[in-house]
Amino acid sequence: MTSLQHSVRTATAIAALCLGLAAAPVAQAQLARNSKAPVDITADQLELVNSQCSAVYSGGAEALQETSRLRANELRIIYAPAPPGSGKNGCSSDLLRMEATGSVFYVTPEQRVRGDKAVYDAKTQTLTVTGSVAASRGQDVMKGERLVVNTVSGDARMEGGGERSGRRVRTVIYPGASPDAPK
Repeated sequence: MTSLQHSVRTATAIAALCLGLAAAPVAQAQLARNSKAPVDITADQLELVNSQCSAVYSGGAEALQETSRLRANELRIIYAPAPPGSGKNGCSSDLLRMEATGSVFYVTPEQRVRGDKAVYDAKTQTLTVTGSVAASRGQDVMKGERLVVNTVSGDARMEGGGERSGRRVRTVIYPGASPDAPK
């Protein structure tokens, strides 16, 4: 495998780690890939805002599923309003959006992502992590200002702040050190 192929493979693997943030409603949330384990969410406070169809966990919010962990200062889950004539008042259980803000960390035994904010949009099935983003797998690290991942295709794009800002995308790869690198 050439170093360029390894770089592409590593960047793809790092981007794929973000997939765990793509969750369905809390009752069906998926932090650990392909898991049916329960999701345990803790925080200092929970505010349910039925008029906005949202649940806001604040104060050291943490969601755990198996060995996957999502931490943020605040975790907001936004549901779709119940369809007219459905017999339900207020909100459905269909996830529209999930937002994690303030010191966002997503960690699995193999991978880590850090940023200031992460937003999962259920309609477009995209996850966007912004603000001093760092994604790592093993010793390999990718940094930028904005990471956008299509959670279906696994396609990802890391953006810097532009050449003038001095914040460019940076990837550091340790050949042979990645967990999925050929031995």
